[in-house]
Amino acid sequence: MLDVSQVPQRIGHYLAGFTDGEGSFNVSFRKRGDYAMPWKVSLCFNVSQRERVVLTLFEQHLKCGTMRSRADGVWYYEVNNFTAIIENVIPFFDRFGFLSVKKQRDFAKFKQIARLIQEGRHLSREGIEEILEIRRDMNDGGAMRRKYSDDSILESFEVRESSETARQAPDVLNLADDTVRSA
Repeated sequence: MLDVSQVPQRIGHYLAGFTDGEGSFNVSFRKRGDYAMPWKVSLCFNVSQRERVVLTLFEQHLKCGTMRSRADGVWYYEVNNFTAIIENVIPFFDRFGFLSVKKQRDFAKFKQIARLIQEGRHLSREGIEEILEIRRDMNDGGAMRRKYSDDSILESFEVRESSETARQAPDVLNLADDTVRSA
C-alpha cells in the first residue's frame, strides 16, 4: 500500500496537475464467457504523453502500473490492477486533488464504482446497471469511444437469463416425470 505521506508535495501536486490535463479514469466492460457474470468490470487509470520522463515519475511515486509505447511514439502509463487502484491510485489523488471540476467529477465517480466493486455489487445485474449509470457521465460521456453500448451489456444478461431458464425447464419436467413413475 502506498504511503502518500512519503510523496514529496511538489511531485504529488505536479503529477495531479499533469493528470488533470492529460490523465483519464476509465471503467470498461470485457466480455467473459468463463465468468459467472457475462462481463468483467475493469477500472483503469492512465496518462499518455510523447515524453516518457514524466510518465516514469508516475510509476516511481505511485509504485505501481506499467509503461508501454505505441508505434507513433506516444507512451502510456496505466494502472489496471484493482488492488493497486484501491491502495495506491485512489489514496494518491485523494491527497493531491484536482483543480478542474470535470476531473474532480470523474475521479469521484471512479471511486464510487471502485467501492461498488469492493462490495461485490458488480456481480449482479442490478449492480451492473448502477455502474453503467455512474459511468455514463464520465469522460464527457465517452459513449462514442466505447466498444459495447450500455444496451448491449444489459441485453447479454437477458439472453443469459433466458438460456438459464431454458436449461432449468427440462430438469423441472424430469422431476415431475420421476415423481409420476415412482408413484
